[in-house]
Amino acid sequence: MYIIKQLRRKNNISQSQLGEEIGVSLRTIQLYERKDANIPIKNLTKIAEYFGLTIAELYMHEVNDMGEAYTKRQPFTKHGSVFYPLEHGKYLVMAPLVLVEWHKKYIETFHNSSLSNPFQGGFVIDFLTEEPHRIFEVSGDSMNDGTFNSIPNKAYVLGLEMKKESFTRNKQGFWNQAYILVCVDRIICKQLTGFNKTNNSFLCHNLNTSPEFKDFELPLDDVLQVFKIAKKQF
Repeated sequence: MYIIKQLRRKNNISQSQLGEEIGVSLRTIQLYERKDANIPIKNLTKIAEYFGLTIAELYMHEVNDMGEAYTKRQPFTKHGSVFYPLEHGKYLVMAPLVLVEWHKKYIETFHNSSLSNPFQGGFVIDFLTEEPHRIFEVSGDSMNDGTFNSIPNKAYVLGLEMKKESFTRNKQGFWNQAYILVCVDRIICKQLTGFNKTNNSFLCHNLNTSPEFKDFELPLDDVLQVFKIAKKQF
């Protein structure tokens, strides 16, 4: 992000100093300062906090300083996420972020509305949907096969919530796509290949072909929420 360089110079901070503050190398900071840099949410949060900003404000500074005028349309909130209109029909969505360390508490919030998620993350999207948005940190490498479709350990994915009952109709367009499955005891990332009506269960597939990652069936009753993965970042 070009704005990182601008903020660093304004505050007389060197690249190496900023790297030490957020725990990355000088080379990593140099990569982060590129316009289209893909910065992990954890480090983007650290950078924003270091300069006394939110992630949303960091993005707003970026589009303004690069000459890509921020539209005057006001941000709006939907299903707990804040949408900031950008130029060219794009939006910055700041959605609840479910870190690996928060997986257990997130499951608890499904039954206890008094618990709130203190984390947020950001994605730039070029479409709006009615579904609730959530960002999940992925745990494990079961979906990492080294291809473009990989979703490796510690990746962040933007999920759009879908009604789990809709999958029981076995619509063709649902299958062979990656999903986040919030289960009664864990949160997992899998590719869904179909629905077994006899067993009332999802057919879950792992992209990683290592022997320890076996395909399996997941009972519908064990699933609390299903999120279709719309975007990802590493």
